[in-house]
Amino acid sequence: MATSFQCTLVTPECQLVDQSVTYASIPVWDGLLGVEPQRAPLMVKLGAGALRLDTESGSELYFVSGGFAQMKDNKLTLVTDAAILASEIDKAAAKAQLDAALALEAAGEEALAAKKQKVDSARAKLEIASH
Repeated sequence: MATSFQCTLVTPECQLVDQSVTYASIPVWDGLLGVEPQRAPLMVKLGAGALRLDTESGSELYFVSGGFAQMKDNKLTLVTDAAILASEIDKAAAKAQLDAALALEAAGEEALAAKKQKVDSARAKLEIASH
């Protein structure tokens, strides 16, 4: 039985990851999902949050801002609007982004949903930067 699977992380600008991993914890729209080798096929909507990829040599942490993930034939493919390696997140900028999102005034369902998305994204980015 396989002890790893291929993982690819892609944004519109570039491919950030294409490597063998032993486990992935992915932020889905309603929580976290753990993915291990030989998982049944799956297609999920990503949420904003921490993507953890475990390899034989350690773990890597990324911020992803939504998108989609597919697991098929022992290959996990994540397509997202934006992804940042945790070590590259500027904590001060993330805090400023959260403060700005919290200060937004929102009236109406669409505006409230947009504000919630910005706040959730900024909070996730700040939490990841604090690790």
